[in-house]
Amino acid sequence: MQWLLQDFEDTHKLVAALDRLSLDYSLHKVVPFVGDLIPEPVIADPSRVVLFGSYALWRYAAAHGLRPGVFKLEPFSHQEVWHPYLLNGPEAQILSLRDIPSDLADDGRAWFIRPIQDNKEIAGGIKSTGEILELARKVLALDEDDIPNGALRHDTQLMLTEPVRILTEWRLWVVAGRIVTYSLYKQGARVVYRREIDDDALAFARHMVELHPRYADAYVIDVCRTDQGLFMLETNCLNAAGFYAADMIELARAIADMPA
Repeated sequence: MQWLLQDFEDTHKLVAALDRLSLDYSLHKVVPFVGDLIPEPVIADPSRVVLFGSYALWRYAAAHGLRPGVFKLEPFSHQEVWHPYLLNGPEAQILSLRDIPSDLADDGRAWFIRPIQDNKEIAGGIKSTGEILELARKVLALDEDDIPNGALRHDTQLMLTEPVRILTEWRLWVVAGRIVTYSLYKQGARVVYRREIDDDALAFARHMVELHPRYADAYVIDVCRTDQGLFMLETNCLNAAGFYAADMIELARAIADMPA
């Protein structure tokens, strides 16, 4: 497997693992939104290339026919098998950005908001209705032809849900239907990276993976504990997700061993 990596701090954690495993990699700058690589890599076998860094790398992988390239995902919120377990479940309000000014009441309410697609137009977070409406107005004031790839667009689908108090959050890495590593990344309001997970949270995440075995060849799944129990938060593109305190050796080995 040939590894093409965006040259920034988080992927350097992966570099150390690839060095340990004697796997072939190269570091590149990524042209924002477009995803072109500098310097241009020399591809030995297009069927054995994986990319890590900006989500925009999927464009490079698609343009050059690289496989597995970037593991693109269908929206987790569209997967009915997971609906009973989602923290932001079927009761979520789904709006296109262009519909927000007419369909979202300016009542001062707080919402957790994130894009439906896993393409990082904005990070998920809590915003007031006023902030969301102002964001929509700014984007809608732009001509769609002037909006760069990877930015919010008039037709971007957004999920809005009621904020919930989360006690603990974990990220788990799934490769070929198996959880290969995990990391704690938040306790209450504190960001905490440790390679640990509660036994019941690990069992819960494994159940989520088993419920949807054909979801994707590789992805990350975030789960959390609230006062009401364990829930699934979301899935994310493995190639563009933060590594936190994951076991990089296990992750790199699992990807390298994936069948062509």
